[in-house]
Amino acid sequence: MKFVKGMDLSTLLELEKCGAKYYDEGEEMDILDIMKKYDVDTIRIRLWNDPWSENGESYGAGENDLKTSLAIAKKVTEAGFGVLLNFHYSDFWADPGKQFKPKAWASYGVAELEQAVYDYTLATMHTFLDEGVNITMVQVGNELSNGLLWPEGKVPNYDNIAKFVNAGIRAVRTADEEGRSEDAVHCDEADRIPIMIHLDNGGNNALYREWFDNFTKRGEEFEIIGLSYYPFWHGSLQMLEDNMNDIAERYGKELIVAEVSMGYTMEDYKDYEQLSDEERKGYATRPALVEKIEYPMTKQGQYDFMQDFLYRISHIKGNKGRGFFYWEPAWIPVKGSGWATPASLKYIEDPGPCGNEWANQALFDYDGNALPTWKLIRDFKAE
Repeated sequence: MKFVKGMDLSTLLELEKCGAKYYDEGEEMDILDIMKKYDVDTIRIRLWNDPWSENGESYGAGENDLKTSLAIAKKVTEAGFGVLLNFHYSDFWADPGKQFKPKAWASYGVAELEQAVYDYTLATMHTFLDEGVNITMVQVGNELSNGLLWPEGKVPNYDNIAKFVNAGIRAVRTADEEGRSEDAVHCDEADRIPIMIHLDNGGNNALYREWFDNFTKRGEEFEIIGLSYYPFWHGSLQMLEDNMNDIAERYGKELIVAEVSMGYTMEDYKDYEQLSDEERKGYATRPALVEKIEYPMTKQGQYDFMQDFLYRISHIKGNKGRGFFYWEPAWIPVKGSGWATPASLKYIEDPGPCGNEWANQALFDYDGNALPTWKLIRDFKAE
């Protein structure tokens, strides 16, 4: 596997609809043209089952249902990118703090959930492949540190976790084989779409050992361990490197940091959102968290952090560090684009507020100008 330079662009269509514009060296450019210019090869796209309320109210944050995510996937495929399809198996955000079952599966028990994961994954894969999407990787679940499809699949119930994840893996394999057989192409192990299993907290070695020790006793084969690493939440870069070195040897899988970002400013962006204080989320990185980061949240600090990060993950034992996905680099602050809506706050039982909490983590400034870190990404060559 070549070293992946990836970006998560799940809010792409929403940002376009809200009027986001992007510039490189003063020239307005299409966001995908900028990605191409700076050597990005793969786009990560999240997929939610049904991000709408029973009354048809949008959950926001990209509205990444099948229709929207498919449209993004077709657009980036046509532009020459590979696609990492990221199944959340929820109607909205799935992460270590929340893994809500989709509304349609709310009454399901273990056996029904296992079958639902298989059927949904298989149907979705067929839809994407039949539409010509260049799926180069599939993520079965998102940040599964505490499991998925709660309460049945919550840690420490690794038996059920394995059943659900295995169902997704089997469905991906089936769709891959069937899609290739139509073209009379034999799919051997080296050709098949690689599957990622993804946890958060990339600096927490104990988490990864416990989770994957349990899963590998019960699980189907997969190719990639994905990690999230945010320096304001997940420890030092040395902790990330140490964990990656350990799990590379312990499990023998390829490793990709599926989510990473670093702030470039602590300037507020309230004027861009045009929301009242009560309506906006504000920064994801509060001052108390920023103090833990090894680099300052400046343009140069973002550049230096990514330089250090890229060097470390490309020098993992056994050449197992195989790339990264920067999380939502284009999510600049524009009116109408935020992480949640009142309807989705109700679904995930969160007090809110809404608004954009990520704009100071992007790879563009608040006016959409490309930051210096792009040139680092373009010029970086994994040894």
